[in-house]
Amino acid sequence: MPSKILIVGACGQIGSELTFALRDIHGEDAVIASDIKSSTSPELASGPFEILDATDYDNFKTVVSKHNIDTVYMMAAMLSGTAEKFPEKGWDLNMTSLFNVLNLGKEKLVNKIFWPSSIAVFGPTTPKVDTPQQTIMEPTTVYGISKQAGERWCAYYYKRYGVDVRSIRYPGLISYKTPPGGGTTDYAIEIFHEALKSSSYTSFLSQETTLPMMYMDDAINATISIMDAPTESIKIRSSYNLAGVSFTPEELYAEVKKHIPDFEMNYKSDFRQDIADSWPNCINDSEAASDWGWKKDFDLEMIVKEMLAGVKSLKEVN
Repeated sequence: MPSKILIVGACGQIGSELTFALRDIHGEDAVIASDIKSSTSPELASGPFEILDATDYDNFKTVVSKHNIDTVYMMAAMLSGTAEKFPEKGWDLNMTSLFNVLNLGKEKLVNKIFWPSSIAVFGPTTPKVDTPQQTIMEPTTVYGISKQAGERWCAYYYKRYGVDVRSIRYPGLISYKTPPGGGTTDYAIEIFHEALKSSSYTSFLSQETTLPMMYMDDAINATISIMDAPTESIKIRSSYNLAGVSFTPEELYAEVKKHIPDFEMNYKSDFRQDIADSWPNCINDSEAASDWGWKKDFDLEMIVKEMLAGVKSLKEVN
């Protein structure tokens, strides 16, 4: 029986698109999608799907053994905005699921693991401009604390047990294919839907809030690239900085307005403003570039064009 790939959290924003991309590369039967509940997505139904609770080690182990899993992409997580509402649940999901997959690696039941970190590991004391790979990290959110702790556990399991775990710190991610997942950067997705629906949007972040963002295609390419890289190329076993393009809500609004002239933007900050204010403005990802060849393809102008076209196509289908 040939070895296969398992995506945990395949119904989520990243997991769903990662599943499609990996099935295109490896074939539908070679990539097992899984989530805590069944999927209504016809795309995910194109290949094997398993109900999997990532916090249940026995359930996890059973699925891995059943499908002869070699590689796990551990994408299940509670994101920043949602985890602030349910701190203990957020910590439990994010950390227990990580320990479960790391222990599968420790027991040699899987050979390679991807686990995503985030710019949420940084905090208000982190240098905001050109944030370096190694720097001060004092996160102020449950999500960020769990990701910082997770990075240290990944590095520990690699050094102590030889677990081949690889990670990148995602910036804010932008995609039209799945709905926002409760993150602090969700305004950069919602804006496109509202621009086409009502020609107006109220941002929950202030107009001058600069954050590093990335189009989903770049994030998926980076995720697959780091996993395909030779073992000797992966020199950082905590998590690699990853940068896309940094912009403010006002700059995004101006770019959208070029395509929808009557579009209007308002601002009313909520609790996510404090989270955003603790994060960097722009990231230095030179080590990812030098170690395993990371390079982004999408700038702000391209992202806006892709998002407007994509959201419009969804509305036409529905």
